[in-house]
Amino acid sequence: MKFFPLIWRNLLRRKFRTVFTLGCVFISFVLFAFLMIVRAAFTMGIDFAGADRLWMMHKVSIIQFMPVSYLQTIASTPGVALTTHATWFGGNYQDKPNQFMMAATEIDKYLKLYPELKLAPEQLQAAMADRQAAIIGKDTAERYGWKVGDRIPIQGTIWQSADNNMWYFNVAGIYDGAKEVDKTQFLFRYDYFDEMRQGAKGMVSWYVIKVEDPSTGASIAAKLDGNFANSPAPTKTAPEKAVIADFAKQTGNIGAMITAILVVVFFTILLVVGNVMAQSVRERASELAVLKTLGFTDGRVLWLVLTESLLVAITAGGTALVLMMMLVSRGTFNNAFLPVFVFQPWAIGLGAALCLGLGLVAGALPAMGAMRLKIVDALRRS
Repeated sequence: MKFFPLIWRNLLRRKFRTVFTLGCVFISFVLFAFLMIVRAAFTMGIDFAGADRLWMMHKVSIIQFMPVSYLQTIASTPGVALTTHATWFGGNYQDKPNQFMMAATEIDKYLKLYPELKLAPEQLQAAMADRQAAIIGKDTAERYGWKVGDRIPIQGTIWQSADNNMWYFNVAGIYDGAKEVDKTQFLFRYDYFDEMRQGAKGMVSWYVIKVEDPSTGASIAAKLDGNFANSPAPTKTAPEKAVIADFAKQTGNIGAMITAILVVVFFTILLVVGNVMAQSVRERASELAVLKTLGFTDGRVLWLVLTESLLVAITAGGTALVLMMMLVSRGTFNNAFLPVFVFQPWAIGLGAALCLGLGLVAGALPAMGAMRLKIVDALRRS
């Protein structure tokens, strides 16, 4: 590191050029990090879906409703361990579209179906004792400053209520979970919702079904769909993982799109940084010749130029990666559509490797040119 001041002075030779180069690399790695986070968000639900859970929805679309009376038939089907239903709510908080999933359900059964959602027993008891109770994910509670005991007004957008279209919920509990768990949901009691809404009473959006043996999931799904095939609301039942994967595929092949974007971005930034380094070496050819005259070996000159390129890539790229890690840890990007954003360790490692690779590849040709530079030729050129 004794040559760091020399490398630093070379970078400051053209301050604006250095700043703009750092900015280009920084923005490129911010884009890389964000795309990796989005890619993980699209697949997180698929990876975390329970192998023993099925989803049942209307055969036409999830926006079509099914009778709540299906619950008894589903629960009595051999091989079904537990089931409940949920209904999408929507709504606005403080005149703004909510940024979290709101659903009416049977809270106690829902938590048994999703044991990854951790709620204190006393808070569950409070939710079961209050018809207007709601349990809220930790991320949503922290974003809006809600705490247990608060009364939350929600403006209905899909469902109209008998109370001037305003819905009021009491925060009975705040659930937590692992980093990969969706902690943005707003779950409230279906009995209160069904009593207060105007229209579509006794209808639900989807069912969640836990089977005793995951290997029997396909046969149970076929049997359930057969039971309701000739009803006014025919059903489509599939493993939870498959349903979530279908939702993700509706936006296209996310992995391929992200890969294509990143290839273009990094090829472009490679050309930019490589051109800057080549120009920098050409400008100070005489100085490199003087260094060689003073005893610097070809290998040391190569190392000096290569280190300069690495410093640019690692400084800007590393800063971008750290910044995105901080933003993700605060839940900055979480929303109702993609509630769980995680900058996965393998993506961070890939980003670090790309920083290193960018510095090495962009600086390789200029560094080789500096190493092969002849003292006499360089001094004559100057």
